[in-house]
Amino acid sequence: MLRDKSVHSPIERGKDGLRLLVARFRGRGLPASRYDVWMANLGPSEKLLNSFQKGAITWSQFAARYREELFEPAPLDRANRTIKNRGQKFTLRLIQELAGRGPVTLLCHCDEDEPHCHRHVLKKLLEAKI
Repeated sequence: MLRDKSVHSPIERGKDGLRLLVARFRGRGLPASRYDVWMANLGPSEKLLNSFQKGAITWSQFAARYREELFEPAPLDRANRTIKNRGQKFTLRLIQELAGRGPVTLLCHCDEDEPHCHRHVLKKLLEAKI
């Protein structure tokens, strides 16, 4: 089961399961006990986030570009030329598999009721076939 919430919301160990902080920044003063794993690579880039926060792009533009960032190919691993890096596809599939076995909660610094948060885009993407 896949859930999402603010990293500052109350921890519900029985419901939250594996708590993944999916933000580019951990946050100054945020205790590591608020999450199980910090996955900075699943947060939007600073440039993209700043563009949205400054109003330079709309929410729909942000969401589309964030999805593009997640699947943007990185350079090939020179030691393993047959394995092509397809962005975060392997990481996303792992999270899908884990969510199929038990609860996984995606966490971000946004308020619990914030409708324009990348964790909602990520959750929707993970609920689809990758």
